[in-house]
Amino acid sequence: MPYLILILAVIAETIGTTALQASQQFTRLGPSLTVVVAYAISFFLLGWALKYMAVGVAYAIWSGLGIVLIAAIGYALFGQKLDLPALLGLSMILGGILIIHLFSNSAQH
Repeated sequence: MPYLILILAVIAETIGTTALQASQQFTRLGPSLTVVVAYAISFFLLGWALKYMAVGVAYAIWSGLGIVLIAAIGYALFGQKLDLPALLGLSMILGGILIIHLFSNSAQH
C-alpha cells in the first residue's frame, strides 16, 4: 500500500511539472491551476506515504521516478532531446530505485 500511495504521488508530481512547462511561466490560467492542485495532491500523498516509509527512501523514490518520467514527457511532448550522458544518468537513477526496492530493508519503518 505505501508504494501505491507513493506512485500516485509521483504521478501527481509529474502532472504538475508537465503543467508547469505548459503554463508558460504562469501566464496561462488552466495549466497554472493544474500545477497548484497537482503539487498539493502530490505532497499530501507523499506525506501519507511517510507514515509507512523512511523519509530518505520515500523521497529518493519520489524524486527519482519524477525525474525519469519528466525527462520522458519532455522528450515526447516538448521535443526536448536526451543525449547519451542524460540517458546513462537516468538509467542510473532507475537502477538506484530498483536497488532500494529489491534489496534495502530500510524502505519500511
